[in-house]
Amino acid sequence: MKKDRMILFATVVAVCVGLAACGNAPTNATPDIDATNIVLSDTEITVDGKAISSSAQDPVYAANDIVFYLEGQDFTYGEGEAWEEHAQSEADAHTVVHIAQPGTYRISGTLSKGQIAVDLGEDAVENPEAKVTLILDNVDITCSVAPAVIFYHVYECGSGDADSATAQVDTTGAGANVIIADNSTNVIRGSHVARIYKSYELSEDGTEVVDSKKLHKYDGAFYSKQSMNITGGEANTGILSIFGDNEGLNSELHLTINGGWIIIDAGNDGINTNEDNVSVTTINGGKVHIHANGSTGEGDGIDSNGWLVINGGEIIAQSSGISADAGLDSDMGTTVNGGTVIATGTMMDRIETNNQTSVTFQFDKTQEGSEGNGPGYYLQDETEATYLNYMPRNDFSILYFSSPDLTPGDYSFWMDTTQLSGVQMEGRGMMGMPPMGERPGMPEGFEPGERPEMPEGFEPGERPEMPEGFEPGERPEMPEGFKPGERPEMPEGFAPNEDPRFPGKGGDMGFADAINTDYVSLIFTITEGNNHFFVFQPTTTP
Repeated sequence: MKKDRMILFATVVAVCVGLAACGNAPTNATPDIDATNIVLSDTEITVDGKAISSSAQDPVYAANDIVFYLEGQDFTYGEGEAWEEHAQSEADAHTVVHIAQPGTYRISGTLSKGQIAVDLGEDAVENPEAKVTLILDNVDITCSVAPAVIFYHVYECGSGDADSATAQVDTTGAGANVIIADNSTNVIRGSHVARIYKSYELSEDGTEVVDSKKLHKYDGAFYSKQSMNITGGEANTGILSIFGDNEGLNSELHLTINGGWIIIDAGNDGINTNEDNVSVTTINGGKVHIHANGSTGEGDGIDSNGWLVINGGEIIAQSSGISADAGLDSDMGTTVNGGTVIATGTMMDRIETNNQTSVTFQFDKTQEGSEGNGPGYYLQDETEATYLNYMPRNDFSILYFSSPDLTPGDYSFWMDTTQLSGVQMEGRGMMGMPPMGERPGMPEGFEPGERPEMPEGFEPGERPEMPEGFEPGERPEMPEGFKPGERPEMPEGFAPNEDPRFPGKGGDMGFADAINTDYVSLIFTITEGNNHFFVFQPTTTP
């Protein structure tokens, strides 16, 4: 039986509810930073104690000019759907606090309909001096028509060249910077802007757009068009909660998280970096807890269109439970070099590790999430010390766990008080797929690209011979006594979902380079190693 366990699970709801009890007064947790103080309010916004300007000539000014997707437009306006459209009156109710000069700005207070917009001009993208740092110090911003915080134009420290792109990027010189002040609680509730056309080309009959250039498209509640850094204060005690009706935290190029506690609840991807085959999402520290709630019908926990690199911190990433998505998703590769990582989803990309052990649990059927109310999943060693204690909110079939605390030894895996058993697999095969390059179940001597041998006399396009008297659309004869929906009798010793290469072992939800077929066991062994872990296919103990 299990001993008392260290609790480690996503506390998005509990923490966010707790934020409402926190005040909005500045903490002055970073007094050594010389910053312009912006205090938000629905009645009066002040800048260094004075009423905010309405002149675009000033470094900070207010206006009602938010960028949004206007309702009632035809198909030449953009790609927004009905749920993404907004009335002009709704947009006009929002106050935009513009930051138009480089510098550091401490922001506090509440804005129930508004946006922080940083724009140093289009030329700023190539100017290394065009940098803005936002210190979030007990700020609460709600925007129902667009991102609540957006960096339009600041210095871009990275390159969009896919030919030279790698997983290692240095964003220390980025123009978009965010500090989560110590002892502060910050809440960002934002929307998104669907794609609006700058120009377009119509089909010959004029009924559809066949080519277009983008004027606006901002998917996340907290958004940057350039590479962005997010860090905590000296004590790393500040909290940033992001709620997005679409995506949560976005950068169009690179994103680096160095610290702070970031909690994201999003209708789609929790974190997204957008540039295909270029973007790098890097997590060096802090706590990053993500819940993709699936309100848009899909959503990864973290989605990088390039690379995802985790060097440290505590990362919990839950993908949508109603779509084929992953807790950690990247197009070019995911590497875990350190930190404690928990990810759940219905899919899982290959994850590389360097000198850190990881385990992946793949279930033979979908496990039900419970909004953090159980059941809990636990990993214990021989002494009953607990390394994983997790209560997922979303449905899932794959649970990934990596920790520097995992050491060689024997482990047991539990769902509440039920110990789970399964087949242990070692190697680096993709989940749900054979090892790369291998084609399962082909005739002996078969070469890739070769057409398998057809029955003698068979012509391409011909229907293979059916049983005598069989008519198209007719159900072939079933075994005597067979009932619709019943599984036909399998050969003696066959196990459901079994791998044809290993008869009798069953539970084939995935492959690996080597499969331990000697037993279905309650105990799983972790050995010394730096790369792929083990894949378990648990089933409840008889």
